[in-house]
Formats: sequence, C-alpha cells, structure tokens
Amino acid sequence: AWRDYGNRVGAWRLLELAEAYDLPYALLVNTALYDYCPQMVAAFSRRGDEVVGHGRTNAERQVDLSHENEKQLIQEAADTIARHEGKRPLGWLAPYISQTHDSLDLLREAGFRYMMDWPLDDQPVWFRTKHGPILSIPYAHDLNDSLESVSRRTPSQLYCENLVDQFDEMLEESARRPLVMSLVLHSFILGQPHRLRRFRKVIEHIVKHRGKVCLTRPGDICRHIESLPPGVVP
Repeated sequence: AWRDYGNRVGAWRLLELAEAYDLPYALLVNTALYDYCPQMVAAFSRRGDEVVGHGRTNAERQVDLSHENEKQLIQEAADTIARHEGKRPLGWLAPYISQTHDSLDLLREAGFRYMMDWPLDDQPVWFRTKHGPILSIPYAHDLNDSLESVSRRTPSQLYCENLVDQFDEMLEESARRPLVMSLVLHSFILGQPHRLRRFRKVIEHIVKHRGKVCLTRPGDICRHIESLPPGVVP
C-alpha cells in the first residue's frame, strides 16, 4: 500500500512539480505499470518525458535469474515500452540495481545504449560488451531518496540540505570539468507532502542556476556523448 501511494498520489504531485518548474524527467518504469496504472505513465509521456527500462517489476531481480530468463526479461521489458511509447528505450536501470555477469552484454544485444547501474563516477564512461560499448551514466546511489529515507532514516530536512551541498560543490567543480548530478525521486517517498515541501526548496535553489547548468534527461546525455569524437569519454 505504501508503494501504491506513489502511483495513486505521489506521482501526480511530482508531475505538478515538473510542470511548475519546467523540469525534464526520466521515468524508471516497471512495465507492469502499463497494465496496472497506464494513465499515470501516459501523463508523463505526454509531456515528452523519457521512459527508461526498469524491468517488469521490482519483485524480481536479475541476479536471481538464469541466462535465458534474464535475456527474456530484458527483451520483454524493451518490447513492452516500445509498444506503448512508439519507440524502444535507450536506457536501463535494473530492478533493485541488481546485475549478473551477463547483464551488460544482454542489454547491448537488446539495443540499449546506456545504463545507470554502476556508481563508479560523476561522469559518463564507456563499458565494453561483447556487442559493442554501452554508456554508464551516473545515477544517485548515495544521495538516493529511497536509501536516505528508508535505509538510513535521514530526516528530510537533512537530506535536502545534503542535496543543496552536493549541487553547490559540484557546480563549483564543473568550472574545471563536466559533471552529472542526478536527482532520484521515488513517488512514494518524495511524493509525501512533508518531504515534497522541503524538496521544493532544493529545486528552487537549483533552477536559480539555469544559466550555468543543463537540466536534462539521461537519454539526452547519451546522445551528446555519442556525438563526441572517440576518446573524449574514456
């Protein structure tokens, strides 16, 4: 019921937040949502938000699957998104961020061009696979609203202060090198009124710097990296 609060209530609050501040979103979609609450996914699709592959459901993890079953999961998720969105997804984040030794090979074979499972850098980097390179795009594993609120029980005031500190420090550093700061919004966590109240102040702080930063989606980052000469991104 707590997670379903995100589908019924929290997601719509986050949609209103995006509309109010002209924020670009990427939706990490379990494809079961297309059957369970299709109108919620459609509301974000209509505004041009990117749909990222996130498996069929968070009730299953890739690391628990055989090679063939993992391949089927990835293909089925990609096909379902393509059927509903009219185009195949560019990116992937595994349910529970769980991977096998074959995951990146299977993702690249299925046509995925980037993933966000590896918290190893603040910049995009290329990974080698049997089927060509796949881009790793930074995703907030440390300052993740779920980890902070559910696992660490960090008060929302402190969590939001940490986000502002992260942004300010990375903004200064970005004068010397390009960086990616992702903001992870779980609808059943930051869609809660008391957390959203604090988080809105974070967004207001960030949008004051629109002239210095690019507010964008991971798919756009991927396309930009792909356009660079070989060797610019390691």
